[in-house]
Amino acid sequence: MSLTLVAAVADNGVIGADGDIPWRISEDFAHFKALTMGGVLIMGRATFESIGRPLPGRTTIVLTRDPSWPPGEGFAGVLVAPGMDQALDLAADLPGEVFVVGGSSVYAAALPHATHQVLTEVHLAPVGDTRYPAFDRSAWTEVRREPHLDADIPYEFVWWERA
Repeated sequence: MSLTLVAAVADNGVIGADGDIPWRISEDFAHFKALTMGGVLIMGRATFESIGRPLPGRTTIVLTRDPSWPPGEGFAGVLVAPGMDQALDLAADLPGEVFVVGGSSVYAAALPHATHQVLTEVHLAPVGDTRYPAFDRSAWTEVRREPHLDADIPYEFVWWERA
């Protein structure tokens, strides 16, 4: 099974601050939507709650150890798994490519299983409380880079495959 980690990562490794993304790049949101449409999204409970709803056109698996989650209405079609292994087992039986979309501990748990990463390198160094896990770049091959250095916030889309 192909497993792709998708994240926007600042130059200092920050991916979040106080449950939100510390920048707004509309092209990155469009890129994320185009990349993940029709796929399966694996995310942590806090990431799901920061989005506030299942994203249309995608199946959502939420990782949480809270057996009483989800809390109520509005979660139709959202699958729940207590850990990464169970989420991957669920995803294996679903149609579409599988993407891990946050947060930090979910990325860290998925990284050993990942076959691909699609990272938006955001050329900022914001203050934040959530970071993308460090990874051994020698174990990965950069296969494509799409720079957008003239944007209001400079960024680059980068595709990695496990070497």
